[in-house]
Amino acid sequence: MPTPPPSARSATSAGIPHVALLVETSRTYGRDLLRGVNRWMQEHGPWSVFLELRGLDASPPRWLRNWQGDGILCRTGSATLDRAVVATGLPAVELRASKLPQRRPFVGIDNNELGQLVAGHLADNGFTNFAVFDLDTETYFEERRDGFRRDVERRGRTCHAYHAGRGGEHPTDWEQHQAAVADWVQSLPKPVGILACTDQLGFWLLDACRRAGIAVPEEVAVVGVENDETLCQMATPRLSSVAFDGDRVGYEAAALLDRLMRGEPPPEQPRVIPPRGVITRQSSDIVAIADTEVAAALRIIREHACHGLTVGELVNQVDLSRTALERRMREAIGRTPGEEIGRVRFARVKALLQETDLPLNAIATRCGMEHPQYMAEAFKKRFGLTPGAYRTQRRGG
Repeated sequence: MPTPPPSARSATSAGIPHVALLVETSRTYGRDLLRGVNRWMQEHGPWSVFLELRGLDASPPRWLRNWQGDGILCRTGSATLDRAVVATGLPAVELRASKLPQRRPFVGIDNNELGQLVAGHLADNGFTNFAVFDLDTETYFEERRDGFRRDVERRGRTCHAYHAGRGGEHPTDWEQHQAAVADWVQSLPKPVGILACTDQLGFWLLDACRRAGIAVPEEVAVVGVENDETLCQMATPRLSSVAFDGDRVGYEAAALLDRLMRGEPPPEQPRVIPPRGVITRQSSDIVAIADTEVAAALRIIREHACHGLTVGELVNQVDLSRTALERRMREAIGRTPGEEIGRVRFARVKALLQETDLPLNAIATRCGMEHPQYMAEAFKKRFGLTPGAYRTQRRGG
């Protein structure tokens, strides 16, 4: 791509905002962000944009110093890029860093909710021991850790922790780093569910478990963050991870930059978007219940609740009476079989409302419920919102 000239704009482009997109293309999330920016431009543009293939630590373009543009969307991965963006004096929206010498308007993921989401995912799978593998190089890592820890403690449990240390995601001695992580995992009570605050940390954690001979997910279940396809699919076993709504973040960031370029004042608070949810893969695909019959029942519910599974059908597939199954499920997870079927179904309803434009009758069918009206009424009773209001809220409309 040709380097944009630092000179004044040509007459043919007069009136069209010139925007630099300093966003890495090397990660899934960065590409999702750009998709959202493009969606905004298709609806509200045009913009004249600078875009190149970038890594997170790429240097700022040389021409940025004298560029006569209008605005910048950036994922700041270095102090050098931060200084270069500040030096332009242009309106800019940050999509990554929160520990910057001079803060700028920020749009990103709600990391407090993310931590709670992972704690709930692990607890719903029966885990009562919890741990977090964290970093402190960015505020959002701390928010993920703290949100997770608060939710674990709210459940009356202890959250163990391991700090990645000065090397962070770039250890100076790989073998020594992995040996230390393996020793930590060995010391944890089992079975244990662990939040790794990035997919990179999750990838390394699974490697440490393999070195230590620890069964995943039977003894240790791992959930990463960002749902980077390369890391998640190459991990052994494949890594469960929290998926971000990068498309929406990019869209909202573009809308904010447009307002800033029109002279509106910057917002006082960051704009945070809820994550899409946990994408379950083999690293956490287990129900951690010592009671084998209850564990089997929970697996059946997870796989078939949205196919119309009834309690009677469930009882027929496990070696327990209905009364015994209800009692033992209450002891194990605090819910009856019917309550657990409902929980799984409505979790799926929420996901479909957030991620699709399907009408309520189609969602009801996909979630094992025959009557959309019943689904809507039960949804409002559970969550305090109608399905439509929930969809609008989660999409920021």
